[in-house]
Amino acid sequence: MNIKKIVVGSTLLAMAGAAFGAQDTSPPLVSPAWVAAHTCKPGIVVVDVRSPVGGGGDKFTYMSGHVPCAVYSNYAKAGWRIKEKDIPGMLPPVAQLDKLIGGLGIDNHTHVVIYSAGTNALDMGSATRVFWTFKVLGDKNVSIMDGGYKAYVAGKYPIKRGMQTASAAQFSGHLDHNLLASESEVEQAMKSGNKIQLVDNRPMSQYLGVTKPPMDKRAGTIPGAANLPQGWFTVNDGGEFRSIAQLKALYKQAGVGTQGEQINFCNTGHWASLGWFVSYELLHNKQAKVYDGSMAQWSSNPALPMETKIKLTQAN
Repeated sequence: MNIKKIVVGSTLLAMAGAAFGAQDTSPPLVSPAWVAAHTCKPGIVVVDVRSPVGGGGDKFTYMSGHVPCAVYSNYAKAGWRIKEKDIPGMLPPVAQLDKLIGGLGIDNHTHVVIYSAGTNALDMGSATRVFWTFKVLGDKNVSIMDGGYKAYVAGKYPIKRGMQTASAAQFSGHLDHNLLASESEVEQAMKSGNKIQLVDNRPMSQYLGVTKPPMDKRAGTIPGAANLPQGWFTVNDGGEFRSIAQLKALYKQAGVGTQGEQINFCNTGHWASLGWFVSYELLHNKQAKVYDGSMAQWSSNPALPMETKIKLTQAN
């Protein structure tokens, strides 16, 4: 995985202050070793977003052990997502996110490093969704710790217990619509003859219409969409992202291009952020977007078509 990670070297260790704070962009993935060497340094804020999603834990899990100087922000409860017009998991208003992020001690010059538990791909989606949120707000100085907290502990790096308090900072985001697909854009993509590729990042059973999640009104997928399941992006459905070579092979197997206009979706934009992260950040497809409303929104509109690849008869 060294091809994707920033590892600790003598040059990095000799640098004072934030390693990437003065740059326009930060690497999408950093290793636990890098985090251990740079957490607590000026200009860097490490954010622990563990929550019950994917079995990641909660505030008490964080207090039992976390990366030194990491602030805690529960992915499921802190306000990273809201219900809008009865659709769960939507992106909150910019002003609300500005307040949330500033409260974590983050300003527009901070290099933010996000980590979740690293238990599985579902859990890693918490990190990628928060990462995507920063990018949508125009912040390029953000990274994810590959492997999550599980990999950090496995590396026997220092941990700290209790709460880490943050001094409030001023953060100002500006919505980047290039990373965000609307319902009407998805409808246009559906009619584009695959010129704009739709990618369903849900488990295959949901894509086929065999199972229907509770947030969706109808079973199935958006007509013409390809299926690239969330569990394919990480090694053995864990917390470490796969190599570039493996990812490209899996994209080819799924019939998904690594370049060109692409819209990732799932049920509520959680798994979709995982697919977007791999496409946009790791495979460098800068035309990839997330459909925030995803199937929860699409399936609730009876005027929009659904494709059910396996139709089951009603049980007696």
